[in-house]
Amino acid sequence: MTLSGWITIAVFFLCVVAITRPLGGFLKRVLEGERHGLARLLGPLERGTYRLAGIDPNREQSWSHYALAVILFKIFCFIAVYVLLRLQGVLPFNPSGLGAVAPDLAYNTAVSFLTNTNWQSYGGETTLSPLSQMLALTVQNFVSAAAGIAIAAAVMRGFVRRSASTIGNFWVDLLRVTLYVLLPGCVVLTLFFVLEGVPQTLATAASALTLEGGHQSIALGPVASQEAIKMLGTNGGGYFNVNSAHPFENPNALTNFVQMLCIFALGAGLTNMFGRMIGQEKQGWAIFSAMAALFLIGAGVLYWSEAHANPLFASLGLDGTLGNMEGKETRFGIAASALFATVTTDASCGAVNAMHESFLPLGGMVPLINMMLGEVIFGGVGSGLYGFLLFALIAVFMAGLMVGRTPEYLGKKIEAREIKMTMLAVLCLPLVMLGFTALAVVLPAGLSALSASGPHGFSEALYAYTSAAANNGSAFAGLTANSFWNVTLGIGMMIGRFFVIIPALAIAGSMAAKKTAAPTPGTFPTDNGLFIALVAGVIVIVGGLTFLPALALGPIVEHLAMLHGTTY
Repeated sequence: MTLSGWITIAVFFLCVVAITRPLGGFLKRVLEGERHGLARLLGPLERGTYRLAGIDPNREQSWSHYALAVILFKIFCFIAVYVLLRLQGVLPFNPSGLGAVAPDLAYNTAVSFLTNTNWQSYGGETTLSPLSQMLALTVQNFVSAAAGIAIAAAVMRGFVRRSASTIGNFWVDLLRVTLYVLLPGCVVLTLFFVLEGVPQTLATAASALTLEGGHQSIALGPVASQEAIKMLGTNGGGYFNVNSAHPFENPNALTNFVQMLCIFALGAGLTNMFGRMIGQEKQGWAIFSAMAALFLIGAGVLYWSEAHANPLFASLGLDGTLGNMEGKETRFGIAASALFATVTTDASCGAVNAMHESFLPLGGMVPLINMMLGEVIFGGVGSGLYGFLLFALIAVFMAGLMVGRTPEYLGKKIEAREIKMTMLAVLCLPLVMLGFTALAVVLPAGLSALSASGPHGFSEALYAYTSAAANNGSAFAGLTANSFWNVTLGIGMMIGRFFVIIPALAIAGSMAAKKTAAPTPGTFPTDNGLFIALVAGVIVIVGGLTFLPALALGPIVEHLAMLHGTTY
């Protein structure tokens, strides 16, 4: 560990704090239809789209109609992406003559990108044409991210409104986020990435003469534009197989820092938007503080772990003073790699600038735990905020039980319906993660895809299904996905997305219909340090205890074996 490494983490966190309030105010103005700087420029396009699509922006939807609109939109996205991938061989902008994507892989990829997971069971530059990358994947990067923010806004309205039967209009929210937030942000980011050396071209390859006198074909493509939405929308699907470790996706330390900042930007801004929506910014900062505490702990533990060399190297006479550099890019180093891994698994991004499978056991366990907690530490765009609010309901419910009062949150009583929906959303994730892992490590079709046996092989399987259900998309790259994995991972992605979205919207509808009670001396405050500690503790306890046996079979056993000088 070095002073510069800790300074990198501290400066990054301070930058996140600095952008949170301005972004929160802008997001609120956009999603609530208030005046903002881009309305004059892009307002005619918004209104023209409403007329073309037959949308009445003033007509709001109940929670059930909002959820139905989300589901129908996702079904359309799945069909569109699947068909595009299956017809890739006969479509234009395919100069390398790549053939149709296999049915199970096309299914997995379509589900992956529409759920904002962006798990990739393929090598991007060798499997998909520029048209597929742009029309199928990049478009989904925009609309899946916009859908997440739209759902978060609908959930916020549920907590804010009183005796209401509606929580907004999905089509309006989707369009406004895409038009005013994601598109302008990505235009700026694309230009920045191009300036830093990221390719943006329809040419598929460049020919280079190597030092040995040979010829090498270097893959190119419209990378910068996909990189921008990949990070800002917490998507994570890389144009190239090695993702943000590739120099054409992430050339230097500056682009690396900006990419990490983009991953957290909108998730952090939504916490402030929530505070503004309810008229109490302190509530938003309380949520931010709980998320920040968990983030800093994870980043510190991961950096500490990777700053130590594998003790087995000492027996081989290797110098371990630089720490564990296996699987990391020298242009980033250990601190930036550890920080990136923490950030990308706190959010549902999944982009990587280092190979997580090469981390030491405790280092690899931190990304696992981040995803097992439901990725509510800032989280994916939208999903982190409404996922966190589910844990907040559990926290105030527990506080109410301890003092013998009816639980309340923001002046609204938390009753049986809300707790049932909350537990459905919270418990579906471990059921999928652990259930499919159990199948994969006993069935031949699952075992055949693992590159390792024993505890590390178990960790590969556990990481894959945890990443899928948490809609993250990163992986222990030793896993070679086959038809069994493509199908089961796709199922896990859908359950992890929609079995959280629908209960969250149901809770929003229920809360919107309630009246708000004035606070009394016995009301549990939710904007102070006690609430921050309580909700952070609930997140750790619910997530940690649920997955502790699985962690004991994987990374913990690996760590103990490493300390005793044996391989695993």
